Amino acid sequence: MSFRKIATLVAAVGTVFWIYTFHALCPPAGSDGGFHLIAVLLLSAIFGIFFLPVWLLVAIGRLPKLAAAWGLCGLITFAVIWVAR
Repeated sequence: MSFRKIATLVAAVGTVFWIYTFHALCPPAGSDGGFHLIAVLLLSAIFGIFFLPVWLLVAIGRLPKLAAAWGLCGLITFAVIWVAR
């Protein structure tokens, strides 16, 4: 498996997880709290810092090893933040 495919797979997993967080952190109906938005903002920042550059590198076909490594760092960051919640 090439590093470009690995980077694509890692970026896809990170993107799907990021989208899932909106559903998982959604407050119940009638809740007054907006603190879930802080978590969504943090996870969105992680997505923007790690996975958007990976998608860009995959799209232009440059630096596939760096893209795969950067994406794996993003998945690790997501895991650390998610476990800490």
